[in-house]
Amino acid sequence: MAERPRTYEPSAAGVAGDKAEPSAATPQRDRAIDALRALALLAVPTGHWLVGGLSLDGNGALHNASPLSSFAPLAPITWVLQMLGIFFLVGGYASVLSYRRSAARGESRTRWIRGLLARLLRPAVGVTAVWALLAPLLYVLGVPERTLRTAATLVVQPLWFVLVYAVVTALTPYCVAANRRMGGWAAAPLMATVAVVDFLRYGPYAASVPGWVGLISLFPGWLVGYQLGVSWGEKRLGRRGAWLLCAGGATLFAVLLVVFHYPVSMVGVPGQDRTNSHPPSLLVIALAAAQCGAAILLRDRIAALMRRPALWAPVSAVNASAMTSLCWHQTAMLAAAVPAAFLGTVTGLTTAPDFPAWMLTRLPWLPLFAILLITIARTTRHLEAPWTGLSRTPRLLAVALAVGFSAFALGLA
Repeated sequence: MAERPRTYEPSAAGVAGDKAEPSAATPQRDRAIDALRALALLAVPTGHWLVGGLSLDGNGALHNASPLSSFAPLAPITWVLQMLGIFFLVGGYASVLSYRRSAARGESRTRWIRGLLARLLRPAVGVTAVWALLAPLLYVLGVPERTLRTAATLVVQPLWFVLVYAVVTALTPYCVAANRRMGGWAAAPLMATVAVVDFLRYGPYAASVPGWVGLISLFPGWLVGYQLGVSWGEKRLGRRGAWLLCAGGATLFAVLLVVFHYPVSMVGVPGQDRTNSHPPSLLVIALAAAQCGAAILLRDRIAALMRRPALWAPVSAVNASAMTSLCWHQTAMLAAAVPAAFLGTVTGLTTAPDFPAWMLTRLPWLPLFAILLITIARTTRHLEAPWTGLSRTPRLLAVALAVGFSAFALGLA
């Protein structure tokens, strides 16, 4: 079923670029798309803050810990918090419209890709460069090196998504070509690729399959939602396809869990030798398909809700600082946890997540994390804007600092 034509002024690459203002002066925006993006964005810090615990050792240093390691029944929470499928869906939808407008203006494909990569990577370089300068200062102030390595890991951890998203978005012209040939079915070969890789990794011949084979799923897996978004934006995926995605994805999800015993958690769990997320398994793809189908089906209802100023204002604010929120949310948590570590064990903040009620003790801290993130975002939002005031030397220095800090986080330095 064809969709009614809609106009939309998307943010570049679906994440960074145009800023939505909470006023009636922006009728060209598809507010349902912005609401879906905001929902997926908010799920990232919420998930990391809820299932990303910290424990304090005898030397006063902080270490990563996860309640999922001790309490497997908490894993279904990740089914709700894992919304990257919707994120990629909205990204594909927004990017194909941006790409179409760019072509209409006579801009080259290379220029469009270069512009979107700059908008995506600037905030990632910014946060890591700032931390490269901040870490030595914290060390001088008495923060243990082990805490700094834990902090570095947490800061860099979400940035894998930025890199993957940048590559996926750069493939937009090829996604458009695939959509013109296959329509909404263009995502099917990508799903099949993940299924084959899962069979090789976990099937009867798994013992003879090298570990690097799993990496084949990395980009095809995350491209599934993006390709669906491209087809949606090109009006080749409507309600009939959405119902198929929703029902088929939910059914496949249940079969993989019950019959094939896939790990229940959508995120990696320390101590487990099998993960659904790195690279994405077929279970993640099934969940993404169901989520994407539901998002398409609910679009009109969401758009109606977004006509209410009280609902549209926060959605607009989240979209206006999308990349900033994504890159700096772990810093907000650390801004509370690192000083607290000097006080000793603080319930819900520096206590090991090894008891059933730990997540309840973490919940009261979430508003503080959110306030800290808003405060940080007001200072760092300028890093999303073009660095036109900087010469070549400061830009290269920022990149060098970012690379050095990333090496430190990965244990290479």
